[in-house]
Amino acid sequence: MIDAGSCLPWFAVRVRTKHENSVARLLAGKGYEFFLPTQVCRRHRSDRIKNVETPLFPGYLFCRFDPLYRLPILKTPGVIEVAGYNRVPVPIEESELAPIRSLVSAGLPNHPWPFLAVGDRVRITAGALKGHEGFLVGFKGGYRLVLSVTLLQRAVAVEIDSASVESSQSRSTTRVEIQKHLEPVAIAV
Repeated sequence: MIDAGSCLPWFAVRVRTKHENSVARLLAGKGYEFFLPTQVCRRHRSDRIKNVETPLFPGYLFCRFDPLYRLPILKTPGVIEVAGYNRVPVPIEESELAPIRSLVSAGLPNHPWPFLAVGDRVRITAGALKGHEGFLVGFKGGYRLVLSVTLLQRAVAVEIDSASVESSQSRSTTRVEIQKHLEPVAIAV
């Protein structure tokens, strides 16, 4: 139905929690290209510890499709809606999804991270994520790169070596300028 190598945009599809895998199988059966990033986490059972693969963004998966022909997506059992604004689907930027796809395909350990609206952007200079950008944060004496999906206001963190990052050249405003725009403004009447 839809060519896997097509140039259609990616969209975030909101699905019923714990139905991500079944919806992904149904979309694949309809011929859609999907991406369901997962993480491996440890679950404690009464008699053992088990590693379980869970969605990195619970309740969401990503799918390529033409937004004008989204009805087959919306009619898929388990699908709630296509993420967007005012019921209009908004595509996910390829620059935001590409590093997460690289992270998952490289098998690097990762876990969900709170969404960051402001901070220092960095570019990875070595390893599986070379060339991708994200936010650098310190954590327990080490460093992590936070990759964000703005539309979902979700993020994922991956441990990195601080020597393999450089400041992003594409940053047009400083942290102080960003924070200045976020401060409340008093209006005289």
